[in-house]
Amino acid sequence: MPIKNDDLYPQICSLLNLWQGFTQASKGRRSHPSVAKFEYNLETELVALRDELEGGTYQPGGYGSFIVHEPKRRKISAAPFRDRVVHHALISVIGPLLERQFIFDSYANQVGKGTHRALDRCTYFMRRYDYVLPCDVTQFFPSIDQAILRGILARTINDERVMSLIDKILASGEGILTDEYDMVYFSGDDLFSSQRPRGLPIGNLTSQFWANVYLNELDQYAKRVLKTRAYLRYVDDFLLFSNDKNQLHDWKSAMVEFLSHLRLTIHDLPAQARPCSKGVTFLGFIVFPDHRRLKPAKGYAFQRRLCGMASAWRAGELSSEDVRIRAFAWAEHISHGDTWNLRQAVFQHARKTDG
Repeated sequence: MPIKNDDLYPQICSLLNLWQGFTQASKGRRSHPSVAKFEYNLETELVALRDELEGGTYQPGGYGSFIVHEPKRRKISAAPFRDRVVHHALISVIGPLLERQFIFDSYANQVGKGTHRALDRCTYFMRRYDYVLPCDVTQFFPSIDQAILRGILARTINDERVMSLIDKILASGEGILTDEYDMVYFSGDDLFSSQRPRGLPIGNLTSQFWANVYLNELDQYAKRVLKTRAYLRYVDDFLLFSNDKNQLHDWKSAMVEFLSHLRLTIHDLPAQARPCSKGVTFLGFIVFPDHRRLKPAKGYAFQRRLCGMASAWRAGELSSEDVRIRAFAWAEHISHGDTWNLRQAVFQHARKTDG
């Protein structure tokens, strides 16, 4: 049932909430020119944002985009910093109302969750079931239908001013990922279906959170309708477990049908039930019941990044401390798998780079 709460919008617009939004948005970025400029006139900037939000004149700015190729090609789009402050202010208020609806085994973009918790849960299920079915959504962020997403949000947020702000943020990202989307027609579509507003810019806090809200629909279907006991999801990657291989095939068919109502599809070829003893690829690791291995491509990709960092260090563009911190951070991440030899090689390389 929608929550009628006239205090939601004033909470979003309050100077304290906007200041907290600035604090969150600026973490690790205080030296960036746009952040430093905003902070230099912090009080003026926050008051201006408050006045624009309260007066209904706030309009998001344009995005800056760039392409990354690891682990796969993606278009990352960053909103102007003042808009990111608003994103944090908005999610800090509406986030708890929506998060309480999430299932336990949803692991992305939530405090106390994350990739390592998801990997641990995967291992837990791998040790208790015979078969696993891995699935991932095709072109997930470019495919998210804005009208469907808005309807999902409006089921919980019955506040026209909050929804108007959400509409502005959604509209600001419309078309950003058009080139990343291959049109898919679903049952009942007409020629105008290709014009439906779709896509959430990868890089926004709002996009990450709303993507979770969008696929919470699938989570609820898996748990409430299909009655899956062993199911987990991280962003658009999800796993189902069972001792019955045929049951996994039936669940897959049902979930493909359900996803069509969200105007989503999955990569069909990799989505095949397999014995847990053979391992499953998940979040950059190959997970077995009794151990984990890093995907080889992940190791090669970091070796390339490390070589790039070493070149930047020699050119004076990166300090040895920055190289060491990044190398150690990555080594800490892969320590959640059986990667002792690889980590030793990374540390040795980092020490050589330090000279």
